[in-house]
Amino acid sequence: MSEPRTIPAEDLALYAMQALPAEEMAAIAAALRDNPKARQELARLQGDLALLALSADQQPAPAGSFERLMVRMREGGQKDFATSAAASTPMEMIETTEAPITSAPPRRRSKWATFTPWVIAASLAIACSILGYRVASLNDALDGESRLVSNLAAKASHAQQVLEVLNAPEAQRVTLSSTKTPPWPTAHTVYLADRGALVMEASHLKPVPAGKAYELWVIPASGAAPIPAGTFWPNSEGYASIVLPKIPSGVPAKAFGITIEDAGGSATPTAPIILSGE
Repeated sequence: MSEPRTIPAEDLALYAMQALPAEEMAAIAAALRDNPKARQELARLQGDLALLALSADQQPAPAGSFERLMVRMREGGQKDFATSAAASTPMEMIETTEAPITSAPPRRRSKWATFTPWVIAASLAIACSILGYRVASLNDALDGESRLVSNLAAKASHAQQVLEVLNAPEAQRVTLSSTKTPPWPTAHTVYLADRGALVMEASHLKPVPAGKAYELWVIPASGAAPIPAGTFWPNSEGYASIVLPKIPSGVPAKAFGITIEDAGGSATPTAPIILSGE
């Protein structure tokens, strides 16, 4: 089986634009019947040309332009006939009439003259695609910068709250200590009752058994049940801290305590109280 005839890309584009002589149009049409790949490429070209045609603004012809064109054609034909009759003798007119009329072969328009606009349009389409990709990349970068700024703002706000609690003159400052031999575990709390804001730092804490955790408690001055203020685990040096746990606001504290509870925390403290302070 013979291989299908190769159709140059330039000829295929001119064929899609109906810009070839009739014999070349027929030859390419015959070659397309046995070349599925070329037919696919032709369909793509025709689609691109259709999009380009639709993208151009359609402007109506000026009013009366068709009538003026017909009048000029009639006047031009009459003038040409009169000039020809005046310049020729009767014999010349007869010889001219009897001579076979041959028309000069139509000059084929340069392929590049038709092909170049299509190439320019395709190049512009590619450039627009690249520009769109660059714009999308810049938008993604801006979104990333916005998220970073938001995270930094959130961290700055949290740090500001910690400083306000530590430096507030009305905050309660209590040191929790152990009654056992040194090194004694100790804990320091700073508490703002009206805001429900608390910061605790502990040191020299012993490790807790597996599945257990230390838990901090706020003992209300009203005599109500102790309020859990979060669980924590000391590091290898016995240091631990709790910063701004979620506790109710407006609860004056009589004392604070630390117990050992299950890792998930407890609703009520379990004896014994490891550290306590008023």
